[in-house]
Amino acid sequence: MMTFSVEGDPVAKGRPRFSTRGKFVSTYTPKKTKDYEVLVQEAAKQAMGSSDPLETPLKAFIYVTLPIPKSYSKKRFNDCLNGFERPCKKPDIDNYIKLLFDGMNGIVYKDDCQIVALEATKVYGTIGLVNVIVMEQL
Repeated sequence: MMTFSVEGDPVAKGRPRFSTRGKFVSTYTPKKTKDYEVLVQEAAKQAMGSSDPLETPLKAFIYVTLPIPKSYSKKRFNDCLNGFERPCKKPDIDNYIKLLFDGMNGIVYKDDCQIVALEATKVYGTIGLVNVIVMEQL
């Protein structure tokens, strides 16, 4: 079993961007996505230590904690902390998962196709944080 956390506001995988230079079109990943993916890679490397990437079927637990918006009233703030209000807004939870899986590729596992089971949760909290647990699925 391997576990790690990424502190800071969670970032969802951004769509590829396109730009034209003369007659050629180039594709690039948004900077915010790239920067957060580097944070995920660093946290995963630290958690794995000197271990080689896993090669077995895996199960992942993803816990995304989004900061409560500052514009919320005290009552709504407390409702968020107590779990009565959940973040049912964009970005979608699968976009957070895509970025995390891409960041762990080649570090925690050889390829993200090894993930055969997934449990993901998106909640509000006082700070932004992502907790990840990856374990062998027997």
